[in-house]
Amino acid sequence: MTAPIRPVRVVLVDDHQMIIEGLKAMLAPFQNRVRVIGEAIGAENASAVVASLNPDVVLCDIRMEGASGLDLCRSLREQDPEQKVILLSVYDDEQYLFQALRVGASGYLLKGIRSDDLVRQLELVRSGSTAIDSGLAARAVDTAGRLQRDEFWPGARQGLTQRESEILSLVVTGLSNRGIASKLIIGDETVKSHLRSIYRKFGVSDRTAAAATALREGIYQ
Repeated sequence: MTAPIRPVRVVLVDDHQMIIEGLKAMLAPFQNRVRVIGEAIGAENASAVVASLNPDVVLCDIRMEGASGLDLCRSLREQDPEQKVILLSVYDDEQYLFQALRVGASGYLLKGIRSDDLVRQLELVRSGSTAIDSGLAARAVDTAGRLQRDEFWPGARQGLTQRESEILSLVVTGLSNRGIASKLIIGDETVKSHLRSIYRKFGVSDRTAAAATALREGIYQ
């Protein structure tokens, strides 16, 4: 008689307790397939939790205050190359997917995912597969081809996403956060979030230094 397959053991990581509770509620109806065995608020607290519980999969937000999900994934994989990490994101952008794969993530899924699909992806990752949002995966193939043909936006080779490139170009022209938000029809907080990502990638701390780096690197002609 075949032994029953045990549930996937998962640790949840986010910097907001409300998000963690939401994920737990999503997974609760599937306890015969997925078991949340631990949680951590912020990447800084996650390593010790993961080390003590040895989960099958770590399900982690990609963007957090302080260390990011990318940083955490890299750290966890350095400690244990077999550790599987799925990054959750609101960013439907293939450049974030490429960053996730570069640090060794086993998956990149969007936060709007349905609960039953999330459970299925967790099971696939435990078995050794890679979980990628289907629509994003299709665009990533096209993006890879365009990179090979050198057909891309300014800053792509420095790791900027297309939206980050748009925002940085407007920073260079002198627009304020509010002006950028109005021009691109996005929220002020979205602009600030993208700017923080740009600063991190360029190793700078403010918009003036980011603009100077863009001009020095010849990103915008």
